[in-house]
Amino acid sequence: MAALTRFIALSLTTLLCACSAFQGKPMPLPPPTQRAQLIVYAQTGTLEKMGSISVNVRGNTDDADRAIQQKADAYGARYYTITLKQEHELTNTWTSRAVLYR
Repeated sequence: MAALTRFIALSLTTLLCACSAFQGKPMPLPPPTQRAQLIVYAQTGTLEKMGSISVNVRGNTDDADRAIQQKADAYGARYYTITLKQEHELTNTWTSRAVLYR
């Protein structure tokens, strides 16, 4: 019984340590520029969410990135994170979604 108790305690301790290893650490933001900037989720902690946008473009992944940035600029966002980028092979189009931040 004592061995089982020790095993459970050790397992829980290991699990808690593993969870803290996966927790993202805040990262500093790049200074604002005239254009919206792509950031990672760990950088969004102090920002105000403005909303989300999506685009469907013909071309490649870079075309989808440019379309998202242009739309973020049009909405007046300073930063954005891309939450989805998906290729539709039959039509050679990309769908991309992003969250905008001030």
